[in-house]
Amino acid sequence: MILIKTIEQITKSDTAIAGGKGASLGEMTQAGISVPSGFVILSNVFEKFLEVTDLNVEIEAILDSVNHEEMHTVEHASEKIETLILNAVVPRDITDEIQKFFERLDSKFVAVRSSATAEDSISAAWAGQLESYLNTTEESLLENVKKCWASLFTPRAIFYRFEKGLRKQKISVAVVVQKMIESEKSGIAFSVHPVTQDRNQLIIEAGFGLGEAIVGGEITPDSYVVEKEPRRIIDIDINTQTKGLYRSKEAGNEWVSISEPKASSQVLNEKQIFKLSEIILNIENHYGFPCDIEWAIENDKIYIVQSRPITTLTEKNK
Repeated sequence: MILIKTIEQITKSDTAIAGGKGASLGEMTQAGISVPSGFVILSNVFEKFLEVTDLNVEIEAILDSVNHEEMHTVEHASEKIETLILNAVVPRDITDEIQKFFERLDSKFVAVRSSATAEDSISAAWAGQLESYLNTTEESLLENVKKCWASLFTPRAIFYRFEKGLRKQKISVAVVVQKMIESEKSGIAFSVHPVTQDRNQLIIEAGFGLGEAIVGGEITPDSYVVEKEPRRIIDIDINTQTKGLYRSKEAGNEWVSISEPKASSQVLNEKQIFKLSEIILNIENHYGFPCDIEWAIENDKIYIVQSRPITTLTEKNK
């Protein structure tokens, strides 16, 4: 049984074992797009863990007690399941394999992200239901992998599962472990402008530090609207950013104050905007549908850390 694959070994047809996020990262790597190197702890590892520890039976019984219209039953189930997973001992062959791949990656800091096998189909946007742990070190790696497994059962994820009629559908979770990009600048981008829904426009949002600050709505990023044909920047909106999320000395992240003149300066220059636009269009052309993308820049190199379908477009614009 293969427990782990490198991102380079994965393609978009591997969603069932690598989850939506893992399959997407593998597919982009195959297409020559710059993705941080890493590996995916496949969903069968999580299933094996549940089986060996007999947690699958207990979790099933707990989920059967849920009435998703009564939120306290959802929260209670989530708490119980999370405690079971975090307290269970991971089988030795699994921990050895994770350790081996981590050492090969040769990176002190990694990003550990959940990747659900039901994730990011265009109709059921599972995105945002699961967790990510940035700047993870060897000491906290296994704990964060277990937290990713447990995040399949957050109150929001359990509620979503019942709400979308996925209760009896098999949903599992893989875990993506990647070299951590020490982002000087990062952000998100949409290959079709999600507000105007104009297919000839893409939009980039950019901030200093880690992109999680933008995703979590904790800073207001710059935004740049780029017309695809002819390729030109049609709108630049610069916002002052007084703090950024950066790696702390030991591990994890911390807020750092950003002083002037940097705070109110434009995050991406024109050259970077065009370079990033090119990558965004390559991704959209590769997949053949509008994409919601997360990116990061380290030493002036652009990395793509996530791409998924845009789920908010009206039918005619998909």
